[in-house]
Amino acid sequence: MKELDEQDLLDLKSEIDDAKEKVSELKGQKTVLLNQLKTDYGCKTIEEAEKKLRTMKKEIESLDEQIEDGLKELEEKYEK
Repeated sequence: MKELDEQDLLDLKSEIDDAKEKVSELKGQKTVLLNQLKTDYGCKTIEEAEKKLRTMKKEIESLDEQIEDGLKELEEKYEK
């Protein structure tokens, strides 16, 4: 294995510092997004948000069906 010289160590340190900065940035973004979930949808965790999303999708499907049924009724009623 090749020995690391001073420049190699400085390069590694720079990469580590960049990675630490990126991790810190991502943690900040996560915090902001979790706060937004809590504020907008009352969800404290990602799991709660996923559950709410599934519920909302089911509600949307149900509303879509109701709308389609209503449109069919109107078409049948006024086609005569």
